[in-house]
Amino acid sequence: MNVRDRIGLSESNQRLLVRAMEVGLLGMFFIGLDRGNTGIVVNSLVGIAVTRAPGLLERDYGIPMDAGLTLWITAAVFLHALGTVGLPAPVVGGLNAVGIPVTDGSFYKETWWWDHMTHALSASVVAAAGYSVARAVDVHSPDVRLPPQFMFVFILLVTLAFGVFWEVLEFTIGEVAALAGSEGTILTQYGLDDTLLDLVFDSVGAVVVAVWGTAHLSDVVGALADRLERREDGA
Repeated sequence: MNVRDRIGLSESNQRLLVRAMEVGLLGMFFIGLDRGNTGIVVNSLVGIAVTRAPGLLERDYGIPMDAGLTLWITAAVFLHALGTVGLPAPVVGGLNAVGIPVTDGSFYKETWWWDHMTHALSASVVAAAGYSVARAVDVHSPDVRLPPQFMFVFILLVTLAFGVFWEVLEFTIGEVAALAGSEGTILTQYGLDDTLLDLVFDSVGAVVVAVWGTAHLSDVVGALADRLERREDGA
């Protein structure tokens, strides 16, 4: 069973969702320009670039990327960018439930679970990439043997390592933005508690891939292993 069968959407509907999110990212880019918000502009541009990756991998490197995998990747960057945009400006004004003026309608600040969701989803994409590469090396090389128990730990460690790198990057960019007096930061760090929670949900994404996702990556692993074989033969 592939990703398409698992989520219960036809291939055409999945491709339609991908196209809609790509258009949405383009719209967010112009919203960022209109608001003069550097964070929205950069995150939407990065998202647009990432959505080009599946087509590039399939066309130039022969890596099969079905509609489900493309939707998985696109959803991760779309929801992250959407979190920086949040509610339209007219909705943001006024007071919140405890009487505090609302000045930022981004879902990252106004919706408590948004950051957790996007971290878990993005971490699952990182975990899938790490698993695919490691498993391809395992399949390709007779001198390398990676048992399932090791792969589980490997996926978790790779994802957590990337998560730590991301948290350091968030902290650094936040500090630089604060020194520069910028209000539209690209990435935002909300403190130690937030960092620890981020790593917890990074682990959730990694575990999901380790337990359920690897079966859907067999075509990608096979293509990567074949590419390694061709490179070795060409050498």
